Amino acid sequence: MHLLRHGKVHNPANVLYGRLPGYRLAASGRAMADGVAEYLAGADITYLAASSLQRAQETAAPIASRFGLTVVTDDRVIEADNDFEGAAFGINRQTLGRPQSWTKLRNPRLPSWGEPYLQIAHRMLAAIYSAVDAADGHEAVLVSHQLPIVTARRYLEGKRLWHDPRHRTCSVASLTSLTFADGVFTGASYAEPVAHIAAVNDPVGPAAPVGTAAVGTAPIGSAPVGTAPIGTAPVGVVADGAGARGRLVVGPDAGGRDPMVGAATTEAPDVEMLPVTAATTPPVDGADR
Repeated sequence: MHLLRHGKVHNPANVLYGRLPGYRLAASGRAMADGVAEYLAGADITYLAASSLQRAQETAAPIASRFGLTVVTDDRVIEADNDFEGAAFGINRQTLGRPQSWTKLRNPRLPSWGEPYLQIAHRMLAAIYSAVDAADGHEAVLVSHQLPIVTARRYLEGKRLWHDPRHRTCSVASLTSLTFADGVFTGASYAEPVAHIAAVNDPVGPAAPVGTAAVGTAPIGSAPVGTAPIGTAPVGVVADGAGARGRLVVGPDAGGRDPMVGAATTEAPDVEMLPVTAATTPPVDGADR
């Protein structure tokens, strides 16, 4: 039973897009999807499902073609719901400066800014066991998203669901493979078959008319709040290469514990969010970038 995270999404504005429509794979993401299909060529895959989000469907397509399967759309594996969906970089001076946002950050262990971890785990497990039954002794693939995949694995392994996002192991186009014997979970493994493909946005195309912008992009020569033009980094944001996972780091409390364990990260491996101060609240979970 393979949980496949979708490939790199074209998202030059670094929007926390979550469940928003219109976010497609970048060329690098399509290459990742092709590479994963090639990697799985020798597997005994008889069942394939994906969330309804465009990036998941596009990641599943090469696998469907290779194995002659129809992609089953199963929104039990969709990205986590998120109150900060659509914000650039999620938590920043703009969101933290709005008192109406503060109540959403009150409980990072639930989390209070989006879909509860336990709810994510339950719907993912339902989809996983449905896939195991459908595969009936063969292999299955579910194309999903970072937080749901990590949450499902933690649930199956008996770990607490709130966690430090800096320690997540779920890069774009990675495979988290779960083993079952007679319907009982027996173990998990992890692979990054296309780690050699840089997770980058598509090159900037021809100039757009002044005052217009494509979905998920900003007008040429401008940058949305919380972002910076190419080659620069705004305060609180550090570019960390194509393989970095987005995260916001917070300082320990007086007892030496990290009070933000269980806080979330962005989905895409483009940017790291660093705190404005050591007391900065965490970024929102399940924000797919």
